[in-house]
Amino acid sequence: MWLTVLLRVFACGTVALAPLEGYLLQVHGQSAKIVPALLIGVWLFSLYRERRLPAPHPLHLIIALLAVVLLATSAVHEAEPFTMEYLVRWVPFLVITVVLADVAAREVPVRALLAATVAGAVVAAAGGLLSVAGGSLRATGPLEDPNDLAFFLVAAMPLLVALPARGRSRIVLLVLGAVLVAGTAATFSRGGGIALACALVWLIARKALPVRAVAVTAAVAGVAALVFASTAQAELSRAFQEKSHIAGTNADTRMLRWQAASRMLADNPVLGVGPGGFRQEYAAAGHNAEIDEQTPVAHNLFLEVAAELGVPGFALLIAFIALGFVASERALRRVADRREAVAVQAALIAVLIASIFLSEQYYLPLWSLVALAVAIEQRCLKESRCAFST
Repeated sequence: MWLTVLLRVFACGTVALAPLEGYLLQVHGQSAKIVPALLIGVWLFSLYRERRLPAPHPLHLIIALLAVVLLATSAVHEAEPFTMEYLVRWVPFLVITVVLADVAAREVPVRALLAATVAGAVVAAAGGLLSVAGGSLRATGPLEDPNDLAFFLVAAMPLLVALPARGRSRIVLLVLGAVLVAGTAATFSRGGGIALACALVWLIARKALPVRAVAVTAAVAGVAALVFASTAQAELSRAFQEKSHIAGTNADTRMLRWQAASRMLADNPVLGVGPGGFRQEYAAAGHNAEIDEQTPVAHNLFLEVAAELGVPGFALLIAFIALGFVASERALRRVADRREAVAVQAALIAVLIASIFLSEQYYLPLWSLVALAVAIEQRCLKESRCAFST
């Protein structure tokens, strides 16, 4: 019993604290790793105590193959300055994915993990809004980059539809949605806005979200925006001017980086340039197009992974993402309550759209959402077997 409680606390804590990493790092450089490490430790102990292994699933094969590719390309590029640093960043996400998929299929209710994800994002959104109130032109709060903050917020927003919405809880969900929308708007992230729009279209198309709820949430967020605009006209004007300037620059630099990533992949199709290799090779591959930025990220998850891990690594990433959609779609065919599976699908869509403009493989949402999709499918299979046996 106590192991189950610990698994629930640490699993929910892991997903809730992910968007608050910046706050945790201000406390201590390693504090963001404590809760995930505790989750992994308790999970391993539970496996030992119960004398079991996780139920076999294609997820494990994809994760294992991705680990093999990572180790192989890291061995080839071991002498490069960023290789080991980025390999160490990759490995925890692979492990946490397996752990979350297992505990969410057994000990931890999926809805609890979805609620924890939303709770962490709401706190992050509130922190971003407070940073704007404190004088920042764009919301940052717990994360240094406004675009990264928008990524977490739009990944969490679709999950609201999976939470109970009866009586007063419906009002609470609308308020939380308004906070997330306002926080996303305050980041002035175009990619975040496009990702959110795509997720909402998916939810409406699959009849998981009534248009009325979208309209009410947008109205609440709009009123809040008008109030803010009337009290901070000068700051808002400066924010728009800054964003307009940055937007033009970003469009040019992202195209340069995407072209450089494509060259890296073309030159190194088998094992890529190694974890973190984009930063090392950018100046040469980009022909020194950015004199003031020699070691950037690609601002595109797919191109950066392809450049660094080669065609095999990129194919495994696509297989990993596809597995999440396939698992959630299978669950939809077996379960009467569609909300959890559809919510995870919409959140995955938001993550994928946002990742076209951002390098987000080193943040949790992509990994946790696929893990939850797999867990939802496994729970549905168990319920179907139980129903059939009775």
